[in-house]
Amino acid sequence: MAIRVVRLGMPRTPDEGLRLGTVRRPPRGVRKQDWGRRDYFDVWVPDLAPSEDLRAWALAEPLTPRRWASYERRYLAQMRRPQALRLIVLLAALSLQTNFSVGCYCEDESHCHRSLLRKLLAEQGAAIV
Repeated sequence: MAIRVVRLGMPRTPDEGLRLGTVRRPPRGVRKQDWGRRDYFDVWVPDLAPSEDLRAWALAEPLTPRRWASYERRYLAQMRRPQALRLIVLLAALSLQTNFSVGCYCEDESHCHRSLLRKLLAEQGAAIV
């Protein structure tokens, strides 16, 4: 049993389980009844996405190493808040019992919050593929 960290919109893999969309907003034009269809997500979990302010800041200019370091620091601070931390601990525990995936739409995982979320889940003892 394990968590997969995925790029939403890509084809699902066998044994991926439920897809949790850790995005601030669903894609434009995608309705709730569409979530489990195609390659979107099954459950929307915006509490693990960067805040709207941080998302907008990150997209305003290219993410240089300095800007990425600032983004990382700010995102990790947001994930230390009780509501987000409880979700991370819960997902880490669930990963030992069942398969599921978390993800967002960014093309480059190395400059995406999902790479940071992967680290946070691992720190809590999650089984990650």
